[in-house]
Amino acid sequence: MTADGILLEELAGRLGEPYRGDPRRRVSRVADLVNAGPDCLSFLGDRKYRRHLADTRAGVVILTEADADAAAVPVVISRNPYLSFARAAQFLFPEPQVRGGVHPSAVVDAAARIDASAWIGPTSVIEAGAWIGPRVFIGPGCIIGEGVEIDADSRLVARVTLCHGTRVGKRALLHPGAVIGRAGFGFAKDGERWVRIPQIGRAVLGDDVEIGANTTVDRGAIGDTRIGDGVKLDNHIQIGHNVQVGEHTAMAAMTGISGSTLIGRNCTIAGAVGMAGHLVIGDQVHFSGQAMVTRSFPDAGSYSSGIPAMPSAEWRRNVARFRHLDELSRRLKQLEARVALLSAALGQEED
Repeated sequence: MTADGILLEELAGRLGEPYRGDPRRRVSRVADLVNAGPDCLSFLGDRKYRRHLADTRAGVVILTEADADAAAVPVVISRNPYLSFARAAQFLFPEPQVRGGVHPSAVVDAAARIDASAWIGPTSVIEAGAWIGPRVFIGPGCIIGEGVEIDADSRLVARVTLCHGTRVGKRALLHPGAVIGRAGFGFAKDGERWVRIPQIGRAVLGDDVEIGANTTVDRGAIGDTRIGDGVKLDNHIQIGHNVQVGEHTAMAAMTGISGSTLIGRNCTIAGAVGMAGHLVIGDQVHFSGQAMVTRSFPDAGSYSSGIPAMPSAEWRRNVARFRHLDELSRRLKQLEARVALLSAALGQEED
């Protein structure tokens, strides 16, 4: 956090948005409308919370023009309060500057290349041929495999593993436990035994990519697995070998993408989505939570599947009916055939 906060007039100027109220009002923390104090910045992103504007003690609130008159405190007026708040919070809580150096407990191969401005944290391992770019932060316990490349200003928080040949772009953020570039799940059957297929591709992350805690991205079997610029992956996501994820797509936790699926730009994939392999997902495709994706969706749009929770007794009744669905379908076809015969017979009698 900045030592002394930021003045309203400076905040509005940096956001490029108009403001109302005391230009010298200073904020140094963030909080929701209910719990904010006079030194806090807050925002109104959902109008169902508008009632709290009358009582909030926040120092400054970011909101839309339509809500500005309801606030009794200084405001910044924004067309997108949530986005403006996100940027304002970055001003108040900037990432700490990276101080170059190598911790004494780190193990660095003599053939690795490390920019003088990068930091290598405690117990981290940097193998031969790795390249660590300017201002890269390697937190404690990370393993950087042979030939890995990490471009400028990327940050590996802690315990991140980058397997050999992995490439990471600029300004990436990788959270604890992420594993990038492990051998993909590829096997051929030899009678009753499985034979591993060598995975000789790479995992390549673009610029501004974020990888959540304990998320895994497999290396390609032959070509590369590629995660495009600006992609955001939540915690506990599995990306299979040779998957391609387009720019600025976001995925929520517990999602699994099977191998060789192509996902377009600006998609959103909600939590616990399961996606089969070798599919093509177009740009601007949006899947709701727990969707089971078994076919390609090349056209933009919103798609859903899964069954919402319901009372247990109702669920058991529905499951019992589902077991008889095939029988009911056959009986319905038989009835339709009889109705067709009766209609034909009546038609002949009328003639």
